[in-house]
Amino acid sequence: MSTPTLGSITTVPALHRPDLLADPVAAALRAWPAADQVGVVEIDPSIADTAAMSAAYDLALDTGANCVVVGGRRDGADRVAACVVRADTRADVNNLVKRTLDVRKASFLPMERAVEESGMEYGGITPVGLPAGWRLLVDPRVLEMEVAVIGSGVRRSKLLVPGRLVADIPRAEVIEGLAGGSER
Repeated sequence: MSTPTLGSITTVPALHRPDLLADPVAAALRAWPAADQVGVVEIDPSIADTAAMSAAYDLALDTGANCVVVGGRRDGADRVAACVVRADTRADVNNLVKRTLDVRKASFLPMERAVEESGMEYGGITPVGLPAGWRLLVDPRVLEMEVAVIGSGVRRSKLLVPGRLVADIPRAEVIEGLAGGSER
């Protein structure tokens, strides 16, 4: 099977280039039956942010899927979720995510904590290979994407994955309205 392409981006099979993956991402891909459909492309780390990547490769924002990490506390226990939404939308943290996690207040996880617990670089956190205790919430619009550009766990590369496969990432929960219905 060939790996995804998008615009001028051509990928190689992600597992052929483990040097372009964070360790937890490589481990998760080795265990995921759909890994042969995931491609990786090396990029300049200075364009790892979605808007910069889109501009550099002349891609629309709706080709990217962002993974944001949110947390809250309930009964003294931390509850953490990675939320995957199309890059031209925003996760509904203050309403839907808060209710889904069943916490009084949900907020973005501090960068240092997200990086330490995930084993991934800030700006490269991806839904593939997340810590076992984190929930993975996915907006259904991501599944409609022909090819989604997502993080690889490091800033120097991106994964390209058929959008429909994001629902097959271990522990993924497809949550209607996760992106709050509003576009940027």
